[in-house]
Amino acid sequence: MKKHFSLPNKPVFLALFILTAALTRAQDEAYLIPRRIHVGDPAVLIVPLSSSGGDSEDIVLTSGFPQDMNIDIHRIILERRLSGGRLLIEFTAFVPGALQLPAFEIGGEKFSGLSVTVNSVIGAGSAPVLSGPASSLAMPGTAFLLYGSLFVFVFLLLLTVWFLFKGRAFLRELYKKYKRRLLFSSMRKTEKRLQKALLKGVDKRVILNDISLKFREFLSVFTENNCLSMTAAEFENLPSGLYWPNFNFYSLGDFFRGCDEYRFSGVNVSSQDITRLLDDMRNFLVSFESGSKAKAEAA
Repeated sequence: MKKHFSLPNKPVFLALFILTAALTRAQDEAYLIPRRIHVGDPAVLIVPLSSSGGDSEDIVLTSGFPQDMNIDIHRIILERRLSGGRLLIEFTAFVPGALQLPAFEIGGEKFSGLSVTVNSVIGAGSAPVLSGPASSLAMPGTAFLLYGSLFVFVFLLLLTVWFLFKGRAFLRELYKKYKRRLLFSSMRKTEKRLQKALLKGVDKRVILNDISLKFREFLSVFTENNCLSMTAAEFENLPSGLYWPNFNFYSLGDFFRGCDEYRFSGVNVSSQDITRLLDDMRNFLVSFESGSKAKAEAA
């Protein structure tokens, strides 16, 4: 008995044909991973390609992409397979809406007309509204940082106000004390230097000239008088209470009178005479320094 082949029911066959065609077309269309992307999301656009003559190594591009102000392309991969290839485009979009990728070339083929849809994180149906105020910080040390910054600000403000009224006078007095300290230190070094020169046998006339000149320069700065041109008698006329109390300037006049006698009398000066002058100068320096400190404390 001869068998005859018959087609299925026409409506069923038509439905199967339409479903098969839809699946085949869906496989040929490009799609995104993830399916829904927003502004700033990294995404991958996958474009299915037709099958090639055989499998080949993937072609990867990581630079040299066309520039676009709305889309930043990170990498492009071209896969060639016997069963069907793929084009993978890794990108990040910066504006919402339907965006078209710039045309490019890879593996000797040009691709253009590829587009993606980027969604906005702000809903289009409602107007933008500012969010509420952020909650207060609950991190440890927040109160210390806040009140510490406030304290520093207030301290700097008060320091500025104080400096405008009294700061200049204070700095002037501080500089004066510093300058006076350097002055005493310089004279002590001078006294030690002259002692060493005496031991080395330097000409005694030279040492006497240095004693008179350096001590007069010191007194000119210390008393704010021109002591370089003063005679021994003029030192005795200085008011004792002008610089510090209970100091007798007569002894200072005797010191310069004896120093001038050794310098200009032409008599033979011994090492003991110069040592005695250096000791007297050192005692004067100690007296001046202690008197200055007492006057500063009293003020």
